[in-house]
Amino acid sequence: MSKVFPSLPNIEFLVDDNGEISIGAVASIPCAAIATDEARCLAMLVRREGERRRQLLIRLDRAIEIALEDQDPVDEINNGDDERL
Repeated sequence: MSKVFPSLPNIEFLVDDNGEISIGAVASIPCAAIATDEARCLAMLVRREGERRRQLLIRLDRAIEIALEDQDPVDEINNGDDERL
């Protein structure tokens, strides 16, 4: 059974522009997704209970868009859930 993976244009844009993403354990957090450009951190998300990796990547893509539009990073690691997501 093949599932079509959604388009992730903001992740694609970021990586193509020398940014990076990482997914994995961060300190005591079992799974986080982090996006940075060359100058700053744009998003730090904590994987929610029951959230699939695909859903986490979709949220990360949206968080990158928000951070770039608002010039304000999305930081769930230090600030808890972000109402913008």
